[in-house]
Amino acid sequence: MPPPPVYFLKMRTHSPIIRSFLAEFIATFILVSFGCGSIAQMLLSNETKGTFFSVNFSWGIGVTLGCYWAGGISGAHMNPAVTLAFAVARRLPWRFVLVYCLAQLLGAFAASACVYGVYHDALNHFDNGIRNVTGEKATAGVWATYPQPWLSTQGAFGDQVFGTMLLTGCIFAILDKHNNAPDKGTAPILIGLTVFCIGTAFGFNCGYAINPARDLGPRLFTAMAGWGGEVFTVYHSFAWVPVVACLVGGVAGALIYMLFVEIHHPGDGHMGES
Repeated sequence: MPPPPVYFLKMRTHSPIIRSFLAEFIATFILVSFGCGSIAQMLLSNETKGTFFSVNFSWGIGVTLGCYWAGGISGAHMNPAVTLAFAVARRLPWRFVLVYCLAQLLGAFAASACVYGVYHDALNHFDNGIRNVTGEKATAGVWATYPQPWLSTQGAFGDQVFGTMLLTGCIFAILDKHNNAPDKGTAPILIGLTVFCIGTAFGFNCGYAINPARDLGPRLFTAMAGWGGEVFTVYHSFAWVPVVACLVGGVAGALIYMLFVEIHHPGDGHMGES
């Protein structure tokens, strides 16, 4: 591959924190663009141009592509729950945690704005310019996740803990060099398939956010773009669940993998090498 133009090189940074921030921002932007875009296409076309399967597929591929964008720089977490899990497991210095999370949140917010811009006319055609959070013409769910009306807060919390636990546990398994680890270039595909499978198996209750940034960034955008504060208060103030529960589940998944598999590898010095 030829070198980039000289004027690009003048903007080059050697700061690990800045490089990681930029990588996490753009990787999360890629993820949320594909994911929320697929939901918009499904909903606004009344499912003539998309299905729940295509939505799950897009989220999975979005994760895979985000990994290819940033995996070699920041690890392509794209998810504060993954970042926290890696910090707890000593795969990531704690000083990077807030940087990663801020980049992920901003990347998700920026992607939400772009999806809104692309589908603005279709959105107005669908809801006549009246932004609804609930009801037959609700469109807030294009961006953030919302539970089924009958789902309890406890049920939603457990749902998100379990889904995120599966995600981080599988990520740790895929990246464990002392287990049956795939080739480096194959890992993003398997992580994307993991997200796809979580969606097809556990997406019904409340949309499988399994990622605080993927939910909070778009939710903040919709609050500012016409849907108002109801995006935070609806369904017994559900908005906190995809943040807190996912962080809990992320750490739980990492610890479970370490306790059940990683610490039992033969030999010494394997902890923290995946």
